[in-house]
Amino acid sequence: MTSNAVSRPLSANPPVKPVYLIVVFALWLTGMAQLPIMKRYYIADAPGLGWLADFYTTHLIHYIGAALLLFILVYAAMVYWVVDRKRFKLTLLAMIRIVVILGLVISGIFRVWKNLPDVVFAPGFILAIDLVHLGLAMVIVLVGLFALIARSRWLKERRRF
Repeated sequence: MTSNAVSRPLSANPPVKPVYLIVVFALWLTGMAQLPIMKRYYIADAPGLGWLADFYTTHLIHYIGAALLLFILVYAAMVYWVVDRKRFKLTLLAMIRIVVILGLVISGIFRVWKNLPDVVFAPGFILAIDLVHLGLAMVIVLVGLFALIARSRWLKERRRF
């Protein structure tokens, strides 16, 4: 085994990161498309992007993306807790990302719940959940950009004494 293979966590498997990035981008795109901005600013008029103006299509894709994201999060958490935890620890920026992602997941669950036919929330609560979800989506993009600029990874090796 090479030293490079030894210092790499199992959660850094080649397909995990690109799939995560594609799913997050799809969630961002379909989330923004559910706002009426794609048709208003003629983004949906570009060839091949007409589907962005269809609320039900973007809504369905967003739900599928959310399910895929939950699968990726559970997979990464299980791999970390079962395999990587003894050799690696989460960085501070990773913990911030996890808190923001959990906030997004929880606010997303409330958004799904409010869409059920027999569920009624107060209008102020619905507005708050919508703003929290949108705000956290912006925060995760900013934190991701900061992590990219700072070259901060999710995990770092534990020190051995």
